[in-house]
Amino acid sequence: MSFSLSSLTSGAISSPFSQLRKLLAGIEPGHANPIELTIGEPREAMPGFIAAKLNEASALYGKYPPIRGSDDVRAAISAWLARRYTLSSPVDPQREILMLNGSREGLFLACLPAVGRKEINGQPAILMCNPYYSAYVAGALAVGAEPVFLNATKATGFLPDLDDIARDEALLARAAALFICSPANPQGAVADRGYILKALELARANDFMLFLDECYSEIYTEAQPVGGLEVAAGTPERFCNLVVFNSLSKRSNLPGLRSGFCAGDAAFLEPYGEIRNMCAPTVPLPVQHASAAVWRDEAHVAQARAAYRDKFDIADKVLAGRYDYRRPAGGFCLWLDVSQFGGGSEAVVTLWKRAGVKVIPGSFLAQSGRDGTNPGADYVRVAMVQDPATIREALERTISVLR
Repeated sequence: MSFSLSSLTSGAISSPFSQLRKLLAGIEPGHANPIELTIGEPREAMPGFIAAKLNEASALYGKYPPIRGSDDVRAAISAWLARRYTLSSPVDPQREILMLNGSREGLFLACLPAVGRKEINGQPAILMCNPYYSAYVAGALAVGAEPVFLNATKATGFLPDLDDIARDEALLARAAALFICSPANPQGAVADRGYILKALELARANDFMLFLDECYSEIYTEAQPVGGLEVAAGTPERFCNLVVFNSLSKRSNLPGLRSGFCAGDAAFLEPYGEIRNMCAPTVPLPVQHASAAVWRDEAHVAQARAAYRDKFDIADKVLAGRYDYRRPAGGFCLWLDVSQFGGGSEAVVTLWKRAGVKVIPGSFLAQSGRDGTNPGADYVRVAMVQDPATIREALERTISVLR
């Protein structure tokens, strides 16, 4: 199936949550106390100092914010990157970091300079992991590029098969960018150092941009996920052809703050910053001031990470041996195989109708890939954002119905 900008206006591609509302329209929940586990909205404690930091800079609402971010917040982000990752030299806060109004707008708008920087014969292509984040495909369609969906399945470790793409020389010649999410949403897979290096080498050999969406980087149960910047820093080309994206939404339980950043290839970020200066939303200066303090604090991050571990401990016990459950390496979602219950959409209806548990079909988070199959069709995504007692009840209700 081919897509164009009209796919967004016609509804051929729409938000998974819009699709879910249509799927469950008119169906009453089968429990007096419904449980919502669809939206990946963190509900752990925000940093206790956030309100005070916003208030102490409230006079700055009277100034236009610098689109690239204040010196203070970019210095704080650079320092965080240096603490978090093994870097041979610091990320330059002036040339290699841009502030974003949340990572979503940054991921979307990055498609503009990605397509504009490369001479392409024919229609540009923007490659993306499948399941994907909606900003990837919307960005591709907005610039007239073909979105190419790279199925990430159990057979490929829930990450796109880079060797398969490397064999398609015609596609690589048209490629403007490759989006990869690690830790992956929704599967929780983490790209290792070798995988990221292979993706980066592919991008450099064919002169397209590698966009690494690392928004779940701080939510993990064992090993810290490796980051794109630390892999690239060990190469002679440094950050060439690479931009990583992150935000405070998941790391710091601040989705409403709309505060994120991108970092990497200075030659790309310079024109990207100019494009954003013409059309992108700025981050208010009090938010930038507060964000700097949040990036400098790790205590609240460790506390949230511990809370997610407790929830996954519950899942380990309740779901053991069911739905091909495996504790994810990163992120806060479960990716459960419900193929024996009719697939994701049918299982979602059953759960809502009989147990009052609302999750989202995996097919709503993906499209049919290059082989014609939708990699999410057999799955449901469960966002582990409720408190532990509610998580336990939701999972127990699930196995009472899907058994």
